[in-house]
Amino acid sequence: MNIERVENMAGGKGHVIIKHILGEKELNGKCGLYAEVTIEPGCSLGYHEHHGESETYYILSGQGNYDDNGRIRPVKEGDITFTPDGCGHALTNTGDSNLVFMALIIYD
Repeated sequence: MNIERVENMAGGKGHVIIKHILGEKELNGKCGLYAEVTIEPGCSLGYHEHHGESETYYILSGQGNYDDNGRIRPVKEGDITFTPDGCGHALTNTGDSNLVFMALIIYD
């Protein structure tokens, strides 16, 4: 399992920790990412768009504000988000504990 720390991901604040569950071989050209992502308190994943792919988040723990193509809504454990091709999103940790979620990018 490859773990990386990305500073100011997509223009966000602080850093994001990505635990890649599957590597390139296992993704088999069908998916761009399957990972557990952690956003620590005070950090965020900046707004970005997806082209030729979609992305789903499944919130495992913590709480945050999800920017769904310009519409902000709160998310918490058990919530699911979906960003289709041509749309964008961002996620900010608004709590005092880690915001942890699974991220899956599927190519169109």
